[in-house]
Amino acid sequence: MATDLVLLAPMAGWATPLAEVPDPVFAQAMLGEGVAIDPTEGMLHAPCDAEVLSVHAARHAVTLRAAAGVELLLHVGLETVALAGEGFEALVAAGQRVAAGAPLLRFDLDRLARRARSLVSPMVITEATGWRIVGCVASQAVAVGDPLITLRAETRATAAPTAPAPGVELTRRIVVPLPHGLHARPAARVAACAREFAADTALTRAGRRASTRSPMALMSLGLQQDDEAVLSAAGPDAAAALEALAQLIEGGMGEAAAVAPIETHTPTAPAATDVPGLLRGVAAAPGLAIGRAVRLSDRDLEVPTDGRGAAHEKAALASALGQVRGALEAALAAETDRVRRDILAAHLGLLDDPELAAEARRRIAEGRSAGFAWRAAIGGFAEAIGALADRRMAERVADLRDLERRVLAAILGEDAGATEVPPGAILVAEDILPSQLTAIAPSRLAGLCVSGGGPTSHVSILAAAMGLPALVAMGPALGTVTDGTTVILDAEAGTLQVAPDAQALEAAQAKLAARAQRHAAARAAARETSRLADGTPLPVLANLGAASEAACAAEAGAEGSGLVRTEFLFLDRERAPSEDEQAECYQAIADGMPDRPLVFRLLDIGGDKPAAYLPQPPEENPALGVRGVRLALRHPDLLAAQLRALLRVTPAGRVSIMAPMVSRLGELRAVRAALEAATRDLGLPPAPLGVMIETPAAAMTADLLSAEADFLSIGTNDLSQYVLAMDRGHPDLAGEIDALEPAVLRLIAHTCDGGRAQGREVSVCGALAGDPVAIPILIGLGVGKLSMPPAAIAEAKALIRTLDPGACRALAARALDQPSAAAVRALAAAQVGG
Repeated sequence: MATDLVLLAPMAGWATPLAEVPDPVFAQAMLGEGVAIDPTEGMLHAPCDAEVLSVHAARHAVTLRAAAGVELLLHVGLETVALAGEGFEALVAAGQRVAAGAPLLRFDLDRLARRARSLVSPMVITEATGWRIVGCVASQAVAVGDPLITLRAETRATAAPTAPAPGVELTRRIVVPLPHGLHARPAARVAACAREFAADTALTRAGRRASTRSPMALMSLGLQQDDEAVLSAAGPDAAAALEALAQLIEGGMGEAAAVAPIETHTPTAPAATDVPGLLRGVAAAPGLAIGRAVRLSDRDLEVPTDGRGAAHEKAALASALGQVRGALEAALAAETDRVRRDILAAHLGLLDDPELAAEARRRIAEGRSAGFAWRAAIGGFAEAIGALADRRMAERVADLRDLERRVLAAILGEDAGATEVPPGAILVAEDILPSQLTAIAPSRLAGLCVSGGGPTSHVSILAAAMGLPALVAMGPALGTVTDGTTVILDAEAGTLQVAPDAQALEAAQAKLAARAQRHAAARAAARETSRLADGTPLPVLANLGAASEAACAAEAGAEGSGLVRTEFLFLDRERAPSEDEQAECYQAIADGMPDRPLVFRLLDIGGDKPAAYLPQPPEENPALGVRGVRLALRHPDLLAAQLRALLRVTPAGRVSIMAPMVSRLGELRAVRAALEAATRDLGLPPAPLGVMIETPAAAMTADLLSAEADFLSIGTNDLSQYVLAMDRGHPDLAGEIDALEPAVLRLIAHTCDGGRAQGREVSVCGALAGDPVAIPILIGLGVGKLSMPPAAIAEAKALIRTLDPGACRALAARALDQPSAAAVRALAAAQVGG
């Protein structure tokens, strides 16, 4: 029988979907799913029976733990932390048990209305492993105690835990095939696998033994590619554990060999400039900003040496670890970018390291405080790993320091790296941790400049995602910029102008004002149907990577989705999702974009997106190996389950299916046969089946594929790397890949000609679709639909409304004859007015 947990309204007011909260941290479900309430009374109540985990020092937020580990954040108002407790009264304390409806906080509603950014108060489910939301009330008035969210426990058979039985220890000698050794990500996977068994398992190398449940202990062994080690297991399921761990490690876990590790790449130093006050750097994220420099220093969090009793300090550490774990898991659940998911998953693995926790508890037992114990435990592992000869492994110390800061901040009741910055700040720093950047309200930042780093660093990725112009690798000269100095950051030009004169400021302000005016006009018309200047429809669709993105994309003006990436369901887990789990998720995406067409790409894993439950031997070149449709056809049960789940989406007829990485007609036919079998199994009508054009072979045979496919969609990201023979993950080559290279454009033109000959629609769903310079060229080549990130939709539609089809065809014809991508960009920029 299903078990439900009903969360009651914690305050009276108007219930609002979390996506409508005017704060991206909540609206984008970075902390988790939930509901917000615009309150009409000044009291916050417990939504269920629970334990109080913490009351924030500013008394504006409470975290609770309810049944079976469900954790909740109740946050009164937005940006109310800045009030430093003014207008709030805490009625409970950490560690206290409360009943549903019990008062938690009292707050001055009138004072908050005058001082806070917004009264809207989110209730967020930050941890709900084993639970799913089955009911949610929003867009209506609620009273205290009204049912608001219903959670249902997942039904899954679980064996009662048993302690490992003593007995003979089984061993097995293995050779590590991992190209970069047993670093953070594979170590976390090994630990996750080990925790599924009761057996006590370990890995031994050169007389040093490490528990396989401890990612840090595994990393400290310094195991490199082709090193030998001995796996051992003792306990009731020792044989099964030994076999599973050996298969996982020897299977390579999909770790791709790279010419050079991205983390250790150092970009070329910026060229010197003779212009006074003009500093140069490497562009990491585009944009223009005017603001005041705010220098970020790595403030040391002070913790007492001695504790207030072992029980108190252990509870404080457990609570802090729970808070950080909840935040990381919420971020991982909401994240779609592969690199950022890897960072979060590795941090979670390190946070759950049993040896790290044991070391901290040992020091607490000696009388130390939770903060001191945690810092000492981290420091010991950091010293051991930092001393390793392998530079890649030694650089994982930064991950440990990031976790150190997060947990210490939670123990102290502070925001992790919470830095109060004035609006319009351009952050200046020697270096910055990802958690420090994400702890600053995006609305306060105008840009980012870093002395070190590179364009592929974690901070660069985050800056781009936040829409912040950013420069990296600026060198020691950035250290001369003082706090409060007015600066102009032009990421496209790669410059930071310090203390500009009135003329430079006026020119930059005019440029910004023109951009803002264009952006506002584009957003206002974003929901209108996309048409060319002569009225011809040219649909603009959204690329989606998670169910939570669908409603936001519709709000941004998407006329459907031309690419729903389904691999987010298949990655970072130990088992493939069931057909029912997939069907539920696909339906949620369809429900988030009602009455709009959706194109779901079949799972595109393998290569740079490995799945732990589909172990593959190391490949010399994973980009040319078993990935995409090749992997799906080698696992017919996995493919059949996904096809059936997609066919179950209602109403029928909204879903189209697309096969990735097709290079031969036989692959399309095999997927078609599997789709027809699935339709017969379910007794449902067939769905349109298309092909992604990502290989030169597919582009050159587009006419043959079009004869049997229902549509074609060009993935310009992979097509470019295959045409140009450049790995888009290579730190020295990635910046040289441009899909506007004439060779790539000629294959796009050939694809459009092949589709046109068979009466098939051709769309583009790669990064090029959202590039304003490329849009008129793509239209001129014959592309009939464009699918892009939701953030690019409004301006793309505004541009399309100005384009004449004939002029686009003429521009495209000239682009095909240009000598380089730079020449194509110059030509297009001149025609569309820059």
